Amino acid sequence: MSVIHRQLLQNLQAWKSNVNRKPLVLRGARQVGKTTLVHLFSKQFEQYIYINLEKKEDQESFLSYTNTQELIQTLCLLKNKQAYTQKKTLLFIDEIQEMPEMMNQLRYFYEDTPALYVIAAGSLLEMVLTQKIKFPVGRVVFMQVRPFSFIEFLNAIGEQQLVKALENIPIQKSIHARVLHLFHEYALIGGMPEIVMEYALHKDVVQLADTYDSLLLSYIDDIEKYAKNTTQTHVLRHLIQTFLQQAGTRISFGNFGNSNYGAREVGEAMRVLEKNQLLQLTYPTAGTQLPIDIITKRKPRLQVLDTGLINYFSKIQHLIIGAKDLTATYNGKIIEHLVGQELLALRSSPNHRLSFWVQENANANAEIDYVYPFEGKLIPIEVKSGKTGTLKSLHIYMSKTIHSIAVRFYAGPIQIDEINTKNGHSHLLSLPYYLVHKIDDYLSWFIQKLG
Repeated sequence: MSVIHRQLLQNLQAWKSNVNRKPLVLRGARQVGKTTLVHLFSKQFEQYIYINLEKKEDQESFLSYTNTQELIQTLCLLKNKQAYTQKKTLLFIDEIQEMPEMMNQLRYFYEDTPALYVIAAGSLLEMVLTQKIKFPVGRVVFMQVRPFSFIEFLNAIGEQQLVKALENIPIQKSIHARVLHLFHEYALIGGMPEIVMEYALHKDVVQLADTYDSLLLSYIDDIEKYAKNTTQTHVLRHLIQTFLQQAGTRISFGNFGNSNYGAREVGEAMRVLEKNQLLQLTYPTAGTQLPIDIITKRKPRLQVLDTGLINYFSKIQHLIIGAKDLTATYNGKIIEHLVGQELLALRSSPNHRLSFWVQENANANAEIDYVYPFEGKLIPIEVKSGKTGTLKSLHIYMSKTIHSIAVRFYAGPIQIDEINTKNGHSHLLSLPYYLVHKIDDYLSWFIQKLG
């Protein structure tokens, strides 16, 4: 059974078709499926050269060469391949962070061997990009690899017909209960490819424990390599053991996780974890229009790699199993976090980030879960159940913005409501939270219905 990032595979196909393509660099945390994705993509080529720079024998190929043509000839000989000029060839350089100087070599592939298709990837690539190395700006392109989205999860467990049904705008009401149930399964186990593959085979959550544990151990082993001193090693170990329990909440760096570590120590360590793609520090904005002007002086919200990891390591899986409405589970924190994970999965750009909205003053504090750019508007998104009149922060936001569109994700059916604000009438589109991946299509449909 192949468990793959189908949308990213389509993006790779588009890259392949581009006559002016540049070497492609895949970015993402360990175990999100970068290597498997390229292995499957390689079937579209006449020959495939795979180099893993964690292996000494593969490193040696890059240690002594005078030019790019000589390097490619050496690689073809060592891997028993024909010349790339005779067969359409994909070269994949995996774990490129083991030889950071090779990042600059990518520019010469682009300049000297344009007929060769070149992809590079590395689990700790973000750490390499901050080192003082020459980097081929403008000579490479990037693609972000994240955990599986809900749609990829459905494909992995054999629900292709349901995936097709979700393409209809709006969906049939008759499939709502079935999709909601499957989304709760996805919320429980998350989107890490190895976890999803095991679940697809056995449909047994208990059997996944060893795999979750091995994932965390691999992250600990990786991160400690980059601690700048003993103190940071201790801080990183503490964060690894505690940051998942704080996911989805606004955090302070000082004394994080009931520790005695100061704000500076924790802040530096947090950014190490962020560079390793294990988390994203999501900062708020106070504006209601584009561009999003984030406020880094305010407390960030912690978005971590995968919701399934949160559930397992926070020992709250039992709260998800059998839940009817995730907005009423664990104070709604898990579904809010998963909506963020789905929003991130919409884009393959490494620069794609989340943001939320706050009003913090003496008169009234307010907070919107997410703000989403769409067709020049900054759309507020709430992840809440209940009557529309209880969405107080949403009312405050809509009284400040220049447009009249808002979105709410919840466990119920598709619904359109009017909400009254100081600016007049606004329109709220309520969607079941399994439709986050279709937010662009539904916003277009919504605007068309409003006329």
